[in-house]
Amino acid sequence: MKKTFLIVLAILFGTITLSAQTPLPPASKPDAELTKKEAVVRILDFQTRVENLSNELKSLDEQIAKAKDELSMLKQKHTDCRKEILALVGGSESDLDAFRQQLGKIEGKIRELKSLSNDALADRQDEVIALENQLNQLRANKIAVIPEFYDKIIALAREIKGLYREKKITTYTVGTWAENRDCLWNIAGKIEIYSDPLLWVKIWQSNTDLIKNPDIIHPGQVLQVPDKSDKTTDEIKAERKYWRKKRAQMAAEEQIVTPGESGK
Repeated sequence: MKKTFLIVLAILFGTITLSAQTPLPPASKPDAELTKKEAVVRILDFQTRVENLSNELKSLDEQIAKAKDELSMLKQKHTDCRKEILALVGGSESDLDAFRQQLGKIEGKIRELKSLSNDALADRQDEVIALENQLNQLRANKIAVIPEFYDKIIALAREIKGLYREKKITTYTVGTWAENRDCLWNIAGKIEIYSDPLLWVKIWQSNTDLIKNPDIIHPGQVLQVPDKSDKTTDEIKAERKYWRKKRAQMAAEEQIVTPGESGK
């Protein structure tokens, strides 16, 4: 400290003169080993660097302050613009949040349907139609023209169009019992139909307008035959209801006493 103090005094009173050619001492050389001239050069170098860094810091502070002012001005312009847009569409920020949530639900439903196979999707076309109707209702809202929503709505509409599938349904014309042994059980068991008689209920449930009692079908009836697949929940329920009714009917018939058996 004492040596440094003396060097500074020497600089102030001009007792040490430096040549412009005086080189900087190696940075690895300890302060205690410096000559007076080397110490002065190192101090002056440090002072110069500190001054330069201070000037740079001051300049950066000025740039930051200017940037903050510009950002504040842009935020205010954005807020004013937002208010003007909301006034044009006749909505509020809460209306925008609700609109955004509805779009999100539609987007989630689209993802769910897109993950289905073609056959499964064909069975859920009513959901696709309902989804398109929901989106069209949102499109009728003035909020839909706001840039945040406009492009997304167009994209979602395109995706919904891609979800439409035509359900593949073949037909079978019922023959006679005598020649073809046609009943729903046997028809479902045919190789060209399902090769599985247990799927008879699928044919029944697809033709409830023609078949009131699955035990009775008539020659010449043209039955729609849906694609082969596992029984749906509704088909399983219909089959169980059929067998419960069948068992109740058989039990009732067993309780009827025929005239020839009444005296036994």
